[in-house]
Parts: sequence; C-alpha cells; structure tokens
Amino acid sequence: MNFQVFLDIATVALRILMPIYAVFIIYQCFASMRRQRRPEKPLVTLEIKNTGQKLPVLFWENSIGRSRGSDIVIADSTVSRDHCVLLRRAEGWFVSDIGSKSGTFINGEEAIGRERVLIDDEITVGTTTLVLKRGEEYQERIRPSWFFSKASDKGSLQPYKLMLLITFFHLFMAVEACFSNEVQDFVPLYVFGAFTVISWVFFLISAYAFNRVNFELEALGLFLSGIGVMLLVRQELRSAFVQMIAMTFGLILYSFLVKFIENPDRVNSWRLAIMIGAVGLLAINLVFGRVQNGAANWINIGGISVQPSEFVKIAFIFVGASALDRLQTKRNFIEFIIFSAICVGALALMGDFGTALIFFGTFILIAFMRSGDFKTLILALAAAVFGGIIVLKFKPYVADRFAAWGHVWENAQGAAYQQARTLTYTASGGLFGVGTGNGYMKYIFASESDLVFGLVAEELGVIIAFAIAIAIVALAFYSRAVTTRSRSSFYSISACCAAGLMVIQTALNIFGSTDILPLTGVTLPFISAGGSSIISCWGLLAFIKAADERTYSQKRILRGED
Repeated sequence: MNFQVFLDIATVALRILMPIYAVFIIYQCFASMRRQRRPEKPLVTLEIKNTGQKLPVLFWENSIGRSRGSDIVIADSTVSRDHCVLLRRAEGWFVSDIGSKSGTFINGEEAIGRERVLIDDEITVGTTTLVLKRGEEYQERIRPSWFFSKASDKGSLQPYKLMLLITFFHLFMAVEACFSNEVQDFVPLYVFGAFTVISWVFFLISAYAFNRVNFELEALGLFLSGIGVMLLVRQELRSAFVQMIAMTFGLILYSFLVKFIENPDRVNSWRLAIMIGAVGLLAINLVFGRVQNGAANWINIGGISVQPSEFVKIAFIFVGASALDRLQTKRNFIEFIIFSAICVGALALMGDFGTALIFFGTFILIAFMRSGDFKTLILALAAAVFGGIIVLKFKPYVADRFAAWGHVWENAQGAAYQQARTLTYTASGGLFGVGTGNGYMKYIFASESDLVFGLVAEELGVIIAFAIAIAIVALAFYSRAVTTRSRSSFYSISACCAAGLMVIQTALNIFGSTDILPLTGVTLPFISAGGSSIISCWGLLAFIKAADERTYSQKRILRGED
C-alpha cells in the first residue's frame, strides 16, 4: 500500500470519527456540569412560630411574600405580595424589606435597610413570625432541579482529561488541514501549537492561580473557539492568528469579570458607571463609525477595527440584571428601559439591525422576567413591528433581504446568492464533511463570519454543525437549572440573559444563512471570525460561570469535606 492510498483511507476514517468525537466532547462537558454538586438540602429553614411548620430556604437570595411567585410563600393576608428578601452573604444571613406595607421586624425591632439575622432570631412579616433554624432540621425530601434530577453519583471527568480530549480534536482538524486538496504543508500545526499553548496556560492559571476545580464551561468555550480558529487556517492565515490574539483578550476579560462580580454588593455600585460607559461607546461609534457592509458599526483604533456594540452586550446584561434584581427599585428598571431604547436606537442609526434585534430580543427576555406580564411583551413586540416597517421603508438594502427571504432559488444569483451557496455547500458536506480546508464555502464573502454555519457544515459535516448549535442552546437550559443554586439573584438573572442572548444570536445566524429567517448579518458565538465578537462571547460566558455556586466555593466544600 503506497502512502497516498494510506493517506486517503486515514482521511476518510478521520472524517467519520470526528463527528462522533465532537458529540462525545460536548456530552462530557454537560455531563460534568451535573456532577460534584452539594446535596439537595436547605441552607437554613424558617419555622412558623405558631404552627411549627418548617419552610426550607434553598437559595442564597429568597423573596418572602404572599405572591405565588415568591420563593417562600406566606399565606397571610397581612403580608405584602413582595414583602422582604432573606439573603446570604459571606458574613452571614441578612433580611431586607422591599417596600412592604406593614414592614419587616427582627426580634421585635423594625428592619431598616439590610439587617443581620442569626440562628433562632425571629423575623415578623405581617402577623406571621418566622424563626430562623439550621437546615439540618428539615427532614422532608427535596425534589432536585430537573437538570440535576438524574445526575450520576460517579465523579465528573477531571478537567485535564477534558482538555486533552479537546486538544486532540483540534489536532485532528490541523492534520486534516495539512493534507487539504489545494495546499499541503504543516502551517496548520503551527497554528494548532499556538492555540494549544494559550488554552493550556489559561487552564493552568484557572486551576492553580484561581483554584477553579470546575472547568466545563471554559472547556466548552475553548472547544468552540478552537474550531473557529482552525477553520480559518486554510481561508486566511492572518485571521486565524488575529482570532487567537482576540481570544486571549477574551480569556483575560472572562477572568476579570468572574472576579469582579464575585461580590454581589459591588454590582449595583457600578451599574450607573457601566451604563454611562456603554452609551459613551455607542456615541463614539455614531460619530467616528466606519461603514462596512451597510452598517457604520466599526471604528478604527491604531489600525485595528473594533465593533463597540459587541462590548455593549456585556454592559447590557450587567445593567439589565442589576435593574431586575429583586432588591432594586422600579426607578432602576425604568432607567434600564431608557438605556435599552438608547442602545437599540443607536444601533438602528448605525444600520446594524442584526445586533439591534439581538438587543431587543434580550430586552424582551429581561422585561418578561421582570414583570411576567404578557401585556408588556405584546406591547414591546408591537413597537418592534412598527419600527421594522419604518426600517423597511427607509433602508432599501434591508427590504431587499426581506424580499429574497423564502425565495432563495429564485434569487440564487442575486439578493439570495449567499444563502443559496450556504445551502448548496451544506448539502455537499453531508453528515461527515469534506475535511478541514477542502470546502468551497470559504470562497463566498462572509463565509468566516455571517455564513460560518455553512462553512462548518461543509468542512466538518452536518452532525458537528448541529452539535455546535445544540451546545449553545444547552447553555440556556444549564443556566436556567443553576439559578436555583446561585449566590445572588443577579447571578441567576445575568446567566439566563447572557445565555438567552447567545441563543438569539445563534438562531439569527443559522436561520438567516439557511433562509429560514431573513439574513441579518450576525456572528455565530465563538465560531465566527471577529475579534470583538469572540471577546464579547467570553465576557458573556463569565456571567454563566458566576451563576454556578461552585465558582466561588472552596475546594474542601466541593470535595464533600464540609
């Protein structure tokens, strides 16, 4: 058997193996997220003094009130619907009244602001008195969150083993690219080597400098980021290195944000400053923005193109989550509505309607979480439809995209050229793809960014393309599951909103490029080329990381020693 025949057989075997390998890696990431959890027992309990009934306190922040939406429901007509909040901090347990009619009392004295409570202290709301007791006194079985309900007792995959799995997957992509049909050299291995060094340095710093014993979210981010980098090697080598450099800045931002929001009380003090900074960024973009692909959403800084709206996504989640926190006032939420209108309006003026749609979708999610009112949702959607009609009237190129929507083959050489090529090359890739660097989608404009789903499907196969989409959607389900264990409602809300933003962005990218929705020109998280985009994705991932109760725990607790 000559070398070429051996190479052909090995290449085919590798293409068949890689989709299975990718699914296995994603499965291991999420399987590990379900393990190494604290037992399903209350942190403390509240005992109703007159009846002796025990109410489990499961969360780090717990709303107490008459409303069914409260974490701890008190069936007492003298208790306000949203009466007070019982919260845990590093210093202990605290109670804070949130504007109740009758007030909140601790051992007979009215609570002004945030008041400390100790075990056996009495908390009076309305005519009901609650006694704070230790969690061990609650004997009933607690039904665990659905995400963790079937979690295995076996230990999670050790982080370094997960990193090894990911490293070998990227190596296989590099090997495929080395023997592509058009160019055969070892440059992809150099890129792989650089990416591997960055990834492992980040892993070691996380493990030893920050004492992070759980690494699943970071591993998933590195896995997806690596796929994006390796796809660029045979398309534009310089972009691959730029993407790695940007990812490095993203990892730094990620580490900073996780540390910055470690203290929930620090969040609100920075809310206004971050809001002003975000508006300032958009204002600079409006004044100095450079038109690219129909939108003036880029600015040049020292020869480097930056997309400020990507960084504003992080500020948007930060401000929205802090405004939505139960401890905040209605005035803060009104400020967030104004902030949202400024962000969406500025993006519309820039012509970046894809990002404006992402912001609007995230605002809808936050607004609904805040009010739970479908009337609010319908009113906001009606306003969006009205705004969309105005856009179609005054922005002809947007109207052209809508006109081509659903008529891709009739306009295959015109307005729907990109979608037609995406569908064609996705089909040619089949289940297992044609191999890294062997596709033709890379010659289509924006294939590395707006149309990257087609590039992944052609070169790596439909199985991997859909596995990536499912992984991002699964982040939203994971974020929802960990909210019951978060140390603060800010963490819970920001995690859900960050994951929701990424899901909205993923849907717009995939459905737009495949003609299920009009093409909006947004990136696929972690995969698409774009320095600002990948930095933003790592920033958003930090909010999800912070929601995991293990993030700020000590190793001895995670090992079950406490």
